[in-house]
Amino acid sequence: MTAPTPDRYAVLGNPVAHSRSPAIHAAFAQQTGQTMVYEPVLAPLDGFEATVRGFAAAGGRGCNVTVPFKFEAFALAARRSARATLAGAANTLRFDAEGWLADNTDGVGLVRDIEQNAGVALAGRRVLLIGAGGAAAGVLGPLLAARPALVVVANRTAAKAQALVDTHAAWAQAHGAALQARGLDAAGAGFEVVLNASASSLQGAASPVPASVLAPGALTVDLMYGPAAAPFLTWAIAAGAVARDGLGMLVEQAAEAFFLWRGVRPLTAPVLQALRQQLAAVGPTA
Repeated sequence: MTAPTPDRYAVLGNPVAHSRSPAIHAAFAQQTGQTMVYEPVLAPLDGFEATVRGFAAAGGRGCNVTVPFKFEAFALAARRSARATLAGAANTLRFDAEGWLADNTDGVGLVRDIEQNAGVALAGRRVLLIGAGGAAAGVLGPLLAARPALVVVANRTAAKAQALVDTHAAWAQAHGAALQARGLDAAGAGFEVVLNASASSLQGAASPVPASVLAPGALTVDLMYGPAAAPFLTWAIAAGAVARDGLGMLVEQAAEAFFLWRGVRPLTAPVLQALRQQLAAVGPTA
């Protein structure tokens, strides 16, 4: 008897060679007995649509989408989940016969990492979300659904933060969360959870906000991981905060995408633990 042909999945981005997603999904597939392969695919900056259509035409069943293509992925899909619609961006596509489905698993991945892996309940907390681009848009809806007391979106351009707040105002009200937009220089103080979704990490900057934003013992999370997250995490630790990178979020959002594709929810804890051990063994250049 011949072995079944594995279903094909991929992560599309630019750059994409650094992605840990292939290792994560390989571990999920082995754990759950799924017959599938998952590969990195580099999409030209001006050729995302052609790349993703070519992958689907060659038998691909779905893909993750990373920077800078999440808005393009959302626009290509005939059907969109509620959380992708709220974000206006997608990090996951499933190629169905009745039309492509776009989803955004970033926010639920972040919330699960904070609440389950870090053990910090978001309900009733004061949360600062730094940034108002695609990363922030992808996580804001699920953050609000966790019912924090307040979420402040702080951005260098306050008008961009206000635009993101405006699209989420009704959602925030429905979940009993206050939602405000502010500039970076007036972000406020006393936040128990501080999330860096800005581009500062990619630019090697420590933090776009002062340490005065932190409540004592605050949890800080940089949505990046590896060397990109190091300056922000160093700043947070020096300020007395609990520092966490985005590796847990990466694993949790991958598990949600895996469930969307395969209908099976993998265990994330052993995969996250193995990944952290691998990165620690490689060292700070990983």
